[in-house]
Amino acid sequence: MTIRKNVLTGLALLATAALSLTACSSDAPSTDASDAGEITVYNAQHESLAKEWVDAFTAETGIKVTVRNGSDTEMSNQIIQEGDASPADVFLTENSPAMTQVENAGLFADIDEATVEQVPADFRPSTNKWIGIAARSTVFVYDAKKIDEDQLPQSMLDLEKPEWKGKWAASPTGADFQAIVAALLELKGEEATAQWLAGMKENVTAYKGNSTAMKAVNAGEIDAALIYHYYYYGDQAKTGENSKNVTPYYFKNEDPGAFVSVSGGGVLASSKHAEQAQEFLKFVTGKKGQEILKTGTSFEYAVGSDVASNEKLVPLKELQAPSIDPAKLDSAKVAELMTKAGLL
Repeated sequence: MTIRKNVLTGLALLATAALSLTACSSDAPSTDASDAGEITVYNAQHESLAKEWVDAFTAETGIKVTVRNGSDTEMSNQIIQEGDASPADVFLTENSPAMTQVENAGLFADIDEATVEQVPADFRPSTNKWIGIAARSTVFVYDAKKIDEDQLPQSMLDLEKPEWKGKWAASPTGADFQAIVAALLELKGEEATAQWLAGMKENVTAYKGNSTAMKAVNAGEIDAALIYHYYYYGDQAKTGENSKNVTPYYFKNEDPGAFVSVSGGGVLASSKHAEQAQEFLKFVTGKKGQEILKTGTSFEYAVGSDVASNEKLVPLKELQAPSIDPAKLDSAKVAELMTKAGLL
């Protein structure tokens, strides 16, 4: 009997201890980062830049991020196809038209006001259904041994003229170039855009990708190319082997060729983790997120929280870019016009 009584007493003490431990663990704050939540980002930005943002965000907040990578149009079309069933919480792009495509489908939630206030109006849509996260400038890169400075086109529109036949390159199938055409459409209208595209069809040498077009200029295959600025600066920061014979030229004067394309970020209205998704965009457009643009290897322009861009870049205010509401860039009409011109 004594042995049985001692055993029962011991079991009771163990049960009490277990209950006490359970109570303590439920009351104590968790240090498990997984409790902070998790979001899924559909990413059409450069993978390396997105990774820098994601790693820094997770380190600061504990919120885990799953990234699915693809191109602007690939990701936007997938989101539209998935609709309210999309697993995406956040969508990031290189250019604005894909953001507008998703916005027009009614799939974005409003951006938190605190995030909107971090980005100047020039780098976000008037609708505030998404937000600018970075920017890139159109630039005409050329071989100075083949083109004298006084022979450079005064406007991007000049590239349709007969004297430029066979002298310049572009990557017409890419979202980058199509964003430039979307800006032209918004600034000059459909008739002028169709005329320019017809001239381009006669004059341009098409390459697959901006970097390939720049390499062609560098190798002497073509005199010049219409691309985005960071391909040149990124190569210069490495070995310069693909840009040593290349000189960048900015059209300025609010010319269509001075267009600055806004990279965007948006929160899906169907997100099951809206609070964490909004927090991610607030981080990207905040000081720490924008400083990644300033000090990192993307060479894209910082647009938020009064953070200066990489010092090697021509300052944004000196580019004299035309003023364009990113929400008005029409990718569907651009695709129609470029297909009609035989460029797609």
